[in-house]
Parts: sequence; structure tokens; C-alpha cells
Amino acid sequence: MSTLPPCPKCHSEFTYEDGDHFVCPECAHEWPQAAQAEEGRVVRDANGNVLADGDSVTVIKDLKVKGSSLVVKVGTKVKNIRLVDGDHDIDCKIDGIGAMSLKSEFVKKA
Repeated sequence: MSTLPPCPKCHSEFTYEDGDHFVCPECAHEWPQAAQAEEGRVVRDANGNVLADGDSVTVIKDLKVKGSSLVVKVGTKVKNIRLVDGDHDIDCKIDGIGAMSLKSEFVKKA
């Protein structure tokens, strides 16, 4: 049995589905189920800006590349990022280095 979300208005746990909406029997509040699906993980850069797939970012700290002697220098611009789940939440290609995974805390939106 699936668990339905509590009412966002009165926080009642007795909500039910009615077509494509959720309904609260205690306060009669209705809200679309699509709003529930839109909530997700939000990835933010070092300044708190929301990042999205395809954004361009700039590296704000020298980053050592694990397993090699290469370093990604401060100010390196990275185009067309891809957000992924995990500890390193950005996948990208950096010119001269190749495919990499970065943490969002070490980039800022360009």
C-alpha cells in the first residue's frame, strides 16, 4: 500500500486521491498530484545558485585529478554540465583533461 502525503495546509494524514488530485477531508484542501512529483533534489553551486543540466560553470578552487598529476586550475570554464546523483553531483568534460565528476561546492554558475 502506498503512503499518501499529508495535507500541506493542515498537515492531516487522512488524505485521499480523487482523480489526479489529493484531497484533505478535514480542511477540504485540494492539490494536484503533479506537484508531488515535481519536488526533487536541488543542486546548488558555491554561491547558492540552482544548477541545471546544460549550464556552464567556473571552477573556484584548484582541484587535483585523482590518479594523475593533472590539476584543474581556478577559473577553468566547464560547459554543458550534466547533473547526477551521488557524492560528485556534476558530470562534465574538461578540455585537456577529459570526462570528470565534480562536486557542486567547488563551482560557480557562469
